[in-house]
Order: sequence, then C-alpha cells, then structure tokens
Amino acid sequence: MTEESKPKKPGLGSLVKSILAAAIGVQSNKNRERDFQEGNPLAFIIGGFVFTLLFIATMATVVGLVLSNNG
Repeated sequence: MTEESKPKKPGLGSLVKSILAAAIGVQSNKNRERDFQEGNPLAFIIGGFVFTLLFIATMATVVGLVLSNNG
C-alpha cells in the first residue's frame, strides 16, 4: 500500500469530537462510518469510559454544590 491509499488514523481532536457527538446523540452517519473504518476501537472504548466517569463526577459535584447551598 502506498502512503496515499492507507487510511489516515483520526487524531486526538477528531477522537474527542466523535466521542462527545456520540455521547449526546448527534454523530453523523459519515463520521460514524469513518470512525469504524479508520479508528482504533480500543481508543473509542477508553475515551467513552473516561467521558462517562467525568460526566458522573461533574453531575455529582453539581448536585453536591446545589444541596449544600440549600441548607
């Protein structure tokens, strides 16, 4: 395979963008197909877990702050 015919791996920015779009349900079919063809599944799995943990921690912090301010 030549350099031009090899599929280009998505970068970190593209990976994060795809994970966030998929998490909120607005991932386009074109980007989803690109991710499945060119992306590393392990990177998306790890990214999804990290996003989920950060989301849960953020929600827990916000709820804790609201409850502590209300007395």
